Amino acid sequence: MAKPLHQPGVTIDGFRLEEIIHQGGMAMLWRVTRPGDALPMLMKVPRIGEGADPAAIVSFEMEQMILPRLFGVHVPKFIAAGDFSVQPYLVMEAIAGKALLARLPELPLPYAEVAAIGAKIATALDDLHRQHVVHLDIKPSNIMVRPSGEAVLLDYGLSHHEELPDLMQEEFRLPFGTAPYMSPEQLRGIRNDPRSDLFALGVLLYFFSTGVRPFGESESLRGMRRRLWRDPEPPRRLRPDYPPWLQEIVLRCLESEPAWRYPTAAQLAFELTHPDDVKLTGRSERLKRDPFTTVLRRRFNTDLMKLRPQAAVSDQLASAPIVAVAIDLEGAEELNDALRVTTGRMLATMPSARLACLNVLRQARIAIDTTLDEQGHNKHIDRIVRLKDWASPLRLADNRLTAHVIEAVDPAAAILEFTSANRVDHILIGARQNSLMRKLLGGVSAKVAAEADCTVTVVRPSLVSGAS
Repeated sequence: MAKPLHQPGVTIDGFRLEEIIHQGGMAMLWRVTRPGDALPMLMKVPRIGEGADPAAIVSFEMEQMILPRLFGVHVPKFIAAGDFSVQPYLVMEAIAGKALLARLPELPLPYAEVAAIGAKIATALDDLHRQHVVHLDIKPSNIMVRPSGEAVLLDYGLSHHEELPDLMQEEFRLPFGTAPYMSPEQLRGIRNDPRSDLFALGVLLYFFSTGVRPFGESESLRGMRRRLWRDPEPPRRLRPDYPPWLQEIVLRCLESEPAWRYPTAAQLAFELTHPDDVKLTGRSERLKRDPFTTVLRRRFNTDLMKLRPQAAVSDQLASAPIVAVAIDLEGAEELNDALRVTTGRMLATMPSARLACLNVLRQARIAIDTTLDEQGHNKHIDRIVRLKDWASPLRLADNRLTAHVIEAVDPAAAILEFTSANRVDHILIGARQNSLMRKLLGGVSAKVAAEADCTVTVVRPSLVSGAS
C-alpha cells in the first residue's frame, strides 16, 4: 500500500530522494538522482496521508496520464511514474532557472519585457494546444524560462486532454484553478476551450505590466463570478504611459466571452512580437471601466451562466490558422493573380484566419544596397504599400491582415525563418518561373516546400480554376 514519502535518502525504483524543494497543498517536490543518469530530475509525490484532499489525488492521476504524452522544449521531459497501488510519483526533468514567480518583487516590468515574456508563453501555449491539451492553470509559479529562452509550462494536474478522460470534470462539480487567473468559462464548468489559457495569460500580462491583478485576489466563488459581468480597470488608467497597442492586446485577452479573445495562442504571440501591426480598436483608448448600465445588463443576463457546447481543441486551432503568402512583386501578374484567387478561396473557409503577406527585398551579397529606388522612393515602404494593394481585393478586416517586407540575401531562407518564428500554419507561394537560371539553381518555392515545417501550397496560374 502506498505511503507518504518524507525521508531524504529513501530509494524507490532506483531514484534516491535528495532534498525536498517544495511542499504544496496537493503534492511535494523532491530533487532526486539515479545512478548513471546525469539529467537533473525532480520527483513529484502526491499528498496521500490522513485528511488528504481527494482532488489532489485525482489531479495527480490526470498529470500521470497527460505528462507522458507531451514532448518538446515547452514541457518538462517525462522520465518515470509510479503506480498508486505501490507508490505514486512522477519523475521529470528539472528545469534550470527560476519560475516567473521570482519576478513578482520587480513588478511592474518594462512594457517591452512584458510583451517578450508574453510572446514566449503564448508560443508555449500554442505548442501545448497543438498537442490537444488546455492547461487551465497558467500563472507565474507554473512557468519557467530555459537558459535558451523558451518558456516551459509546469503542472498538468488541472489540465484537459482532448483524447483522455477528464477525471476532474467527471468527479467534481466545483471549478478548480487559481482564483485570480481563472477564466469566466471555467467558472461555468467549461474545461476544453484553449482560449481559457489566453485569458489567464491576459491576467499575467496585466499584472506584470501594472503591478496590480485585474480582478483582485478574491478566493470565493462568488467573488470570482464577478468577472462574468465586470471588466477590469483599463491599464492606462493605472499607468498613463501605458502603450495603446499593449492595452489592446491585454484587454482583448480579458474579454469575458471567449469568442471576443484571440482565436489561438499563435495569433496572440504574433501580435506581441509585432506591436506596430496591432490593429487598435476602442479597447486601446479606454480610460474607464464599462458603465454601470452595461454591467447590470450583463449581471442579469442568464445566458452568461449557461453551459455551452464547445468545439474540440483541434477544431478551434484548425479554424484560426496563420496563413502566409509569399508574393514576388516583380513577378508575373498572372501568377500573383493566381495566388490571390487561391488565398481568397482558402480564407473563405476559415473566417478567423490571419493572413501575413510576405515579400523579400533581396540584398546583394557583396555590393552596398541602397534604401531608395531610382525615383527616390523608400523601397521598403513602397513594397509594403504594394503588398496591401495586392491584398485589397480580398476585403479582409484590418485585424486579419499584415504586410511584411523582409530584407535578406536568400529569399527562401528568409521565408522559412519568418514562418517558423511566427508559428505559421500554411504557406502559399508561387511556382518558379521558367528560366535557364532558375532551372539550374532551383526555385525559392522548391526550397520552401522541401524545408518548411508546415503545410505548403505551390500555386501555378493554370491551376486557379481548379484545386491548388
